[in-house]
Order: sequence, then C-alpha cells, then structure tokens
Amino acid sequence: MNQRRQLVVVGHGMVGHRFVQAAIERGLTETHDITILGEEPRPAYDRVALTSFFERGGEALSLLPGGAYDDPRVRLRLGAEVVAISPRQRVITLAGGDDLHYDELVLATGAVPFVPPVPGKDLKNVFVYRTIEDLEAIRAASRKAKVGAVIGGGLLGLEAANALHQLGLETHVVELAPRLMAVQIDDAAGSTLNRHIETLGLTVHTGALTEAVLGKDRVTGLALKDRNPIDVDLVVFSAGIRPRDALGRAADLAIAERGGILVDEHCRTSDEHIWAIGECAAPGGRMYGLVAPGYAMAEVVVDALLGGAAGSFTGADMSTKLKLLGVDVASFGDAFATDEDALEVVYADAVAGVYKKLVVKELTSGGYELLGGILVGDASSYGVLRPLVGSGIELPDNPEELILPAARGGGLELGLPDDAQVCSCNNVTKAEIVAAVSDDATLNDGGPCTDAGCVTACTKAGSTCGSCKSVVKKIVEDHFAASGKVIDRSLCEHFAMTRQELFEVVAVHGYNRFDDIVEGHGRGRGCDICKPAVASILASLLNHHVLDGANATLQDTNDAYLANLQRNGTYSVVPRIPGGEITPDRLIVIGEVARDYGLYTKITGGQRIDLFGARKDDLPAIWKRLVDAGMESGHAYGKSLRTVKSCVGSTWCRYGVQDSVALAIELELRYRGLRSPHKIKGGVSGCARECAEARGKDFGVIATEKGWNLYVGGNGGAVPAHAQLLAGDLSREELIRYLDRYLMYYVRTADRLQRTASWMDEIGGLERVREVVVDDRLGLGDELEAAMARHVDSYFDEWQATIDDPVKLARFVSFVNAPDQPEICRIDQIARESGVSALIDGEAVAVFRTNDDELFALSDVDPRGGAAVLSRGIVGTRTVAGEEVPFVASPLFKHHFDLRTGVCLDDMSLAVPTYDVGVVDGVVVVGARRERIG
Repeated sequence: MNQRRQLVVVGHGMVGHRFVQAAIERGLTETHDITILGEEPRPAYDRVALTSFFERGGEALSLLPGGAYDDPRVRLRLGAEVVAISPRQRVITLAGGDDLHYDELVLATGAVPFVPPVPGKDLKNVFVYRTIEDLEAIRAASRKAKVGAVIGGGLLGLEAANALHQLGLETHVVELAPRLMAVQIDDAAGSTLNRHIETLGLTVHTGALTEAVLGKDRVTGLALKDRNPIDVDLVVFSAGIRPRDALGRAADLAIAERGGILVDEHCRTSDEHIWAIGECAAPGGRMYGLVAPGYAMAEVVVDALLGGAAGSFTGADMSTKLKLLGVDVASFGDAFATDEDALEVVYADAVAGVYKKLVVKELTSGGYELLGGILVGDASSYGVLRPLVGSGIELPDNPEELILPAARGGGLELGLPDDAQVCSCNNVTKAEIVAAVSDDATLNDGGPCTDAGCVTACTKAGSTCGSCKSVVKKIVEDHFAASGKVIDRSLCEHFAMTRQELFEVVAVHGYNRFDDIVEGHGRGRGCDICKPAVASILASLLNHHVLDGANATLQDTNDAYLANLQRNGTYSVVPRIPGGEITPDRLIVIGEVARDYGLYTKITGGQRIDLFGARKDDLPAIWKRLVDAGMESGHAYGKSLRTVKSCVGSTWCRYGVQDSVALAIELELRYRGLRSPHKIKGGVSGCARECAEARGKDFGVIATEKGWNLYVGGNGGAVPAHAQLLAGDLSREELIRYLDRYLMYYVRTADRLQRTASWMDEIGGLERVREVVVDDRLGLGDELEAAMARHVDSYFDEWQATIDDPVKLARFVSFVNAPDQPEICRIDQIARESGVSALIDGEAVAVFRTNDDELFALSDVDPRGGAAVLSRGIVGTRTVAGEEVPFVASPLFKHHFDLRTGVCLDDMSLAVPTYDVGVVDGVVVVGARRERIG
C-alpha cells in the first residue's frame, strides 16, 4: 500500500481556502493528508467584502462557517504561526516550537499593509486596514473619535474610508497621486469619482504627501507637504500592500526584485517541493493583488500535484468592478490605451455623475475590437463589455452605442463566443456555462442545471464578486430559448403562474386566505417565495392589517414584526417624516427614545431618522412613545412606499418655482402603506436644479413655471436607471391622476420583487406606460384610480393598530416559556406554519408547528449570522428528490433548513442542532438535544 503523502498549506485566507476546496473537489485527498495552518484566530473569510463587517459581522463573511472541512483527511489549525521552513529536511517550525513534516508545502501567506516610514506612524489610534481584528480595533477607537483620515486613495483606501464613514466619523482621504484609484482609472474618471465621494460628505485630498502623523501619545492631526495640517484623531494607513515573503526569504527561496516569492508558470518556487500562490507569490516577477489571480494559481498547483496535464499561470485578468461608497466603478482590459493604435470613445454626463470610456482598435477589415474600458457611476454594462475584450468579436461601426444610455440609442447587445471568459474571478467561459445546462450534462444528481442559480453553484460563475451574474442568467435563458425549451416563469414550485397572473386570480375570486388560494390554484403547503407574494397581493387588494389572523404567518422577515431586521437579530425603527418636515417636539421624542433604549441613530438620504438596534420585545414600547407623539410607521420594513424626498422649494429657496415640500408631503401621505412588488421611492424638486434627486426615484416630480413634470421608472439596485419623462407641465390634479394610475398599474402587473425600471422595460418601455397611464388606451384609467382611492380611504397606521390589539402584541416576546423550563406553551399558542422561541438550558430553541400539527425543534441560531432568528422565519416545503421536505427559511440570509434534520438545503456544510419535542396534555415539551448522524 502506498504511504499517504503530507501536504501542508501555510495561510488560510481566501486563496488558501480556495486551494483546499479545489484539492478536495478534484480528489487530491485520496493520496494526500492536508494540514492547513492559519495564523488568524478564525477560518478564511471574504476579505473583499471586509467593510460589510460593520453591518453583517464576522460570521457572515466566513468562507467556512462550520470551522472545519467535511473531508476527514483535511485538518485546519488556527492561531498557528509558522516561524521557519527547513527545505532540506522538509520541516516547518511553529511559534510554539513544534515541528511539522511535509512532502509538499504550499505557501499562501498573502500580503501585509504598507505603512510609509513617516514620523508618528506608531502613535495610538493609528491603524492599518487588512483583517477583522483591524476593523474591531478601528470600531473601538471610533467611539471616542470624531474625525478620521485614510492615507491612500486606492481600492483598499476607499473601502477603509467607507468604513470610517459608516462609523459616523468625519472622513478625509489623502492620496499622493493626482487622482483616486490611480492604478485603475484615468483623470476624468477620477474626477467623477471624486465628486461622488465628496457629495457624501467626505473630503478628498489628491496630490497630497503625508509628512507626519501629529501628536504625542495619540493622534491629533496630519502634516501634509505644502498644505495646511488636518485636525484628525484617528488615522488608517491603506497605502498599498507588500508580499508577505519573509518565510521564503529566510528559507533562501528565490525572491522577485520587487518582493514576492518567485515562482514558475506552475507556481513552483526555486525548491521543487514548495509552491506559492496568491499575493505572496510573484509569477514572472510580478505580484497580483486581486483575489482572482490567486484563485487561478490555486487551481494550477492542484493540477500539478495531481500529476496530470498541469495547467499554467501566465498572467491574469486584472479587471475589477466594485461599489465604493455607493458608487459603481469598473476597469477592464487596456483601460489606459497603452496600445499604440488605441482609440478612446468617451461618454460623460457630469450632471448624472456618469463617466464611461471604451478603448478600441481599428481592424484591417474596417471594424473595431474592444481593448478595455472604464466605467464610473453606472457599471451596469460591465458584465457584457468585459468578456468582449480579446474575444475577437467585431464591434459595431459606432462603438459608442455600447455605452450610451438606452434612451439615447445605446444598449446594443452582442453575442459572446464560446471561449469568452464570463467570470474572471473563477475563470469560467461561456462554453462551460452552456455545458452546465446542456441536455447531456451530468451533475451530482445526474442531470443538467435548470437555472442560473444552479450554474453558479456548479461552475462558481458569479459566486465571488457577483458582477457577472446578470450575464450568466442571460446566457442560460438564451440557450434554453435556442434549444426550444420554455423558460419556466412560475412563481415557485407551488404556483405554476406569474405574480401578475396570481394577482388576477385572487382579485377575480375574491380570496382572502392563502389556504384557499393554494388549494384552488396551486399545490403543496407553500414556501418563502409564494407566501410573501400572496401576502403582498392580499394587502394590496384588501387593505387589511398584515398581521391579521392566519395571514401573519405569510409575512416576510420584516412585515412579520413591522420592523427591518438587522444583521445581529435586532430591528430598526423608522417613523414616517413626510417630506422631511418635522417639529422640534417630535425630534426631541425621537432623541429621547434613542437614548433610553440605546439605539444607534442615522439621518438617511430619504429625509428620515432611522433608529437601529431595537430588541424585538422592546418594539411595542418604543412605538407606543412615538405614536403618542403623533408619529406613525414609516414602512421601512415593507415592500411599499418608503419616502417622497423633497427640497425646500419656493417657501425658502430663492430658485424654487413651486412648493415642493407641500406636494411631497401630500404624495407621501397619499401613497403611504401602498403594498407593491418592490419598495417604491419618490422625490419632488422645486426647480430644475433637482436638489431632491427626483430622477433617481421610482417616481419623480420636478417643478416648472407652468406646473409639474412627472418622471417614472428610476431606481437603484443591480442596474441603476434614471427616471424618464412621462408627462410635462401638469397641474396638481393631472399629476395625481397619472401617478395613481401608474402606481396601481405597477402593483397589478409587475413580477415579484421587480423594480419599476425593469418592469417598464419588460412591458414595452415608456411608450407603453404612456399609452396606459396618460392616453388610457386600455380603458383602465377609472379602475386604477378607483383602486387607489380605496387604498387612500382605508389607510390606517399598522403600529397604532398593533399597539391597540393584545393578540398582535403577544408575538413580540423574546421567549414563550418561563426561563429554562421544557414546558414552553400550549400547542394552540403556536400558529400553524410558524415558530416560537424558547430558552432551554440557556440555549435559544425554535419550535415549529406545521399545517399538519407536526412539531419540530431546532436551534434558533442562524449558523451564518450567529443571531437567534430562525423562529421568525417562514415555514414551507420544498421538493427534494421527489420528497416534500418541510423547512424554515432563515430571515437573515434566506438559507433553508430542513425541519427534520437541521441540515441546510442550500449548503450541506451548514446545519443546526435539533431537539426532541412532543405534546403532553396539550402542552409542548422540548427534550434532549439530538446528536447529528453523518
């Protein structure tokens, strides 16, 4: 029998984790035992999304939530620092003195932040931005700080600035180069990005050299060359990274001239048994500071260790797309037109804050090919443009059509060749995506993928940065269409119809209960897709309280408790402030509530004050005080109208031509509580200066000398869109009539979770909307207006009604049982198809009751987020291998957990403990925790 070989991986970051994943998936553990040594105290996490740590927490970023790999031949050791390598003996030494033998060694030690040698860099409150521990230290220091500065305006620097901004600090960005993101974008794009960032309240200093960090014991300021000092009390250095190659240097491995362990095209170092991947490696003498090249190196080393036809790493796509401080930025290919024959095609809209540049080259045939580009402010076309680089596809005679807005003749789509790289993070081509959905594809379950989500799971396309997901979806749908397959647009497995069709069915039959709807037109017991959709339809048609009767169990995460669930299991409280207008007395009440309940407060871009961190059982008391002060629900939790933003209009502004505040208040009060397929936002500007940003809203109104211009179909999301002019110079009465029709038309015909912009594109664009809303071609005008009138007449404040109803208040409790008592409640106190939380032996346990009165008990703690929230999830069923499996959908990240086993149906590596549960004399009793088998 061959002796198993010992493979040691030093470093458990994103690249080290990817290497181990690939090794397991491709069978390397059949011959090798793998030991991973991670220096940090936690498993690999998504360092690309590090800033989201403040919103989501460390567990949500984890790439290995369970802390261990499923393969027993893989061992992960955390907090294990390697101090020396002895290549001759093939031994590594740990900080505690332990030695570990290896047959093959993979170095994935990453990089370290570069801190310039400036005086004061070692003062208190000076940080770097690299690990979760760094962010925890920054957050702790920010509680006593007011002004922060980030040294470095590159990718990481702007991420760090975003972190300080989120923490509520006045933030400065200091960059030595003449523009932000100097490596990725040009001067014009840098200026556009600069304007976006400064609009958010940050101050940008470009072309600024930091001479010293000022202060004695702690930071008091920054000294800049030839400029006035900046008063700051917290500094973050994010001025680049350097390869973490000290272990390689000490082991006499070859080192690149500018740092990094020198490796060949197979990522082998100067020692034949040592490999290096990721940021610590320097293939061809160059370090790659993005995750995608590191992933490619990991795959190459697995190839080599498997002994087959080894792949090679000869370079990487350095394209990048990300959202920095809410601004889309993308750079791909030859973005700086270094090719001597390159031509630049530029579209810029300074008002909208959009800059797009394509770099093209004329072909001998007379056409053009795409070399690269830069996108700032609107990167929605990145997913289509980036794969065109190097694809051989000839561009149209007018390449500007690829970047012009659709309203100006742009939006041309081109077919991609099979070898076009769609996902650069994971090196997935169009051919591989098509292969996954082909009839002869053989996946784990023996058949091909049937949707884009499955393609992402089996090819990893779109699983890292997500920027190519829309292209993956389109490739899948185009392939199905070309194959003659009907694309299934069913709402879910329980309803073989669209949301629009379901809306009409409910309206025609007058249904008011989910059970009647699914019995008459569906099958099974429903799920977390169809239940909230039906709940929204019923709310739109019946104008009833969403927590009335059995309909309470249909509600999605937020509607279920009339508040917006946050990452840690607490909620936000958002009172309505119509038009942003509020009295001093109400401001004082909001402040007192925030103080008394320890809530984080934030003034939002929607002219409201959000209060974060409220416990579920405190929500009624908080709202009682707000309601008593004359405030009502702001519906920040619902798929409904959120706000109607306004400027100060003609009352105060010398440029205002109409009273925008009064109109904004009128519209917000008219449409408040209107349940819809997705959230809706509005805006009213008192003049063409557009201070309310009305054209970025689902409906926007801009004052003219003659009346009001009405814009529709603007929104953010995955593909931001500017609203388009529906009608101009309207009277107040005309404006409201058209808005009534437009919103009700959207409510009735849009798909589930479809924003107004994509809905308009799908039904035929602005002209179709104008035909229905303005011209009334379908004769629906009176019906749509009457439906809106019923909504307006029947409106009530949901929180006021909740406070007045003891039955509804009963759901706002932390635990239903006396502390640590196994008898939790009577079975009839748990509504069918719902759960409650109990405290058993100090552990939060979720107990669920199904429609058939089956009882299940699981840990209440979501393993991804670490918050006790599963009891608040939607109960449903999913067909798996022909069997109807009962599940609960986690409110946090929408993972589905089998109620019987606790195993996640979406990710088998996730599971929660289960408990024995039964009924004794009508009382639900929770017993022992079960041991998981397998």
